[in-house]
Amino acid sequence: MSQLCDKVTLSPNSGLGWDEILLARLTAQRVTETTVLDNPQQYSDTKLTITPTMVGLHTVVTDRTKARISKKTLAKYGMASQSALQLLKDQDGITVLDGATTSLGGAGTTLTSGIIGAAVSRILSNATEPGQPPIYFVGHGYQIKDIQDELTSGIGTYNLPEGESARVFAEGFAGKVYSAMTYVDGNIPIDSSADSKGGVFAKQAIVLVQGMSPKVYTQFHPEIGGGADVIYLYDEYAYGERSAGNWLYEIYSDTTAPTS
Repeated sequence: MSQLCDKVTLSPNSGLGWDEILLARLTAQRVTETTVLDNPQQYSDTKLTITPTMVGLHTVVTDRTKARISKKTLAKYGMASQSALQLLKDQDGITVLDGATTSLGGAGTTLTSGIIGAAVSRILSNATEPGQPPIYFVGHGYQIKDIQDELTSGIGTYNLPEGESARVFAEGFAGKVYSAMTYVDGNIPIDSSADSKGGVFAKQAIVLVQGMSPKVYTQFHPEIGGGADVIYLYDEYAYGERSAGNWLYEIYSDTTAPTS
């Protein structure tokens, strides 16, 4: 999720939150040679404020551990810590999808390409404020498997000519659905009814505000286990939604584990 958003950085010494002014549409009118243009339009603005919050991870690695395990394993310790922070950051982005004003599909619904196409159309042709490309569809792999099955449903009933179905049969589904670039996110949770919530959104719909850059601090503690490095990782960020209700649609559908 963090790679598909509009990313901004909170400047140092600029306060706790990121502020944006959003302007409503103005209305132009036709003018002839006899028109007296006396119809001033009023600017209407709203302020979007996003306040980053801190996340962190604390680990302890003793000198004895470092002396016993292989260097390759020790290197994985750092990768695992960074992955944990990235996982939390991705899960927070997924939460934005779940908070969309409008949900398409529904519990127990098999996802079809038409549902994604409906979301894309509603974003690009929104009457209040049309969204702009790029458009993304982020879904659980089981949701995207339903799109793949839609494209290959006729296989076995006819000779398979070169084309999209043949490509998906050979390589699996990847690419665009109704102009929405598709991404699998296995971190999207599956609820107790075997349903999941992905989303279709314009990049400009979700803004990721980065506060302080990721930081790592290490302290040596001789009193722990004969000596140990205590490691602290921190990040500061927050997600927000622009033009709420217009550029982001939740995609809610069945995600029962596929068996065929």
